[in-house]
Amino acid sequence: MASALALILAGWGLGYLVATRALYPAPPSPANLVTVPDLKGQHVAEAAANLVGAGLALGAVDSLLHPTTPRGLILGQSPLPGQVAVRNSEVRVTRSLGPQTRAVPDVGNVDASRALVVLETVGLLVVVDSVDSEIPRGRVVSTHPGAGSVVALPSEIRMAVSLGPPQVVMPYLLGMEEAAALATLDSLGLVVGAVEEVDRYGMDAGIVVDQQPAADTPVERGSAVRLAVGRRGG
Repeated sequence: MASALALILAGWGLGYLVATRALYPAPPSPANLVTVPDLKGQHVAEAAANLVGAGLALGAVDSLLHPTTPRGLILGQSPLPGQVAVRNSEVRVTRSLGPQTRAVPDVGNVDASRALVVLETVGLLVVVDSVDSEIPRGRVVSTHPGAGSVVALPSEIRMAVSLGPPQVVMPYLLGMEEAAALATLDSLGLVVGAVEEVDRYGMDAGIVVDQQPAADTPVERGSAVRLAVGRRGG
């Protein structure tokens, strides 16, 4: 009887030890707990020193891209700031790799609609400006930042699109001497594409009798003009 009671008491004591030490250990004493400091915005070396000063240690360091936080600064941590942790335990941190970057593609002289797709596909925010240019209307004159510049994503880029060469109004040339007509066209930035001599039955020799485009027509500077002049004798 006594031996059975002793066996029961021994079993109970063993169970108590297992429950209190293994399954349900007593919480650490307050003297062994420390408050986790706030590490956000610090460099890893600075954070490691602050953790040591707080009685903790730096644990694993993860990294990820971030659009606004400079490279190397801490974004987050576990445990969180203000929580308590066992002295000498580790704090895991995540640091920024900075924003993702891309080189600006070269879209010079490319059709604006196609260039827009290219620039937006790489993650750029495109602002379109229209400018007078000697290159054909609707093509890209330039970008700012320029082609090859390395920029953070997302970044704004300005794309200048050609309105075409400046326009002038076609002058009235009929009745002018050929030399005077050529000088007038040259002063306006227009060029003579062809001069055709036509038979005017001995009249209007060397005089402009027809022009294409017609007078008062808006034309781009640098456009070619066709003239017809009366046939000269001889």
